[in-house]
Amino acid sequence: MDDCVFCNIINKIIQSQILFESPDLIVINDIMPKAPVHLLVIPKKHIPGIAHLEAADEVIVGEIVFKAKEMAQKHGIGESGYKLVFNVGPDGGQTVPHLHLHLLGGKKLGE
Repeated sequence: MDDCVFCNIINKIIQSQILFESPDLIVINDIMPKAPVHLLVIPKKHIPGIAHLEAADEVIVGEIVFKAKEMAQKHGIGESGYKLVFNVGPDGGQTVPHLHLHLLGGKKLGE
């Protein structure tokens, strides 16, 4: 996916501060943060979005959520609370067509 910004970050074509990397995931800071802590948990496999998940992707979705929990603890928001958000499709606010989870916290967040 030459035109996918997250694939280009994963493949080190676009520079980004990677906060965590495993064979299956990366975690980066959101470049337009909506909270003091705003991280993106991104699978390395290119999946355009939730609507494109297949049964074989069930494990990676669990890994994404579990890694978000770990990163919340690491960034000091595990106890105070945080928000996890998957934006799905254009009407759901998804601007990059590559599955990713937003981890937001560090302040009181609204609905």
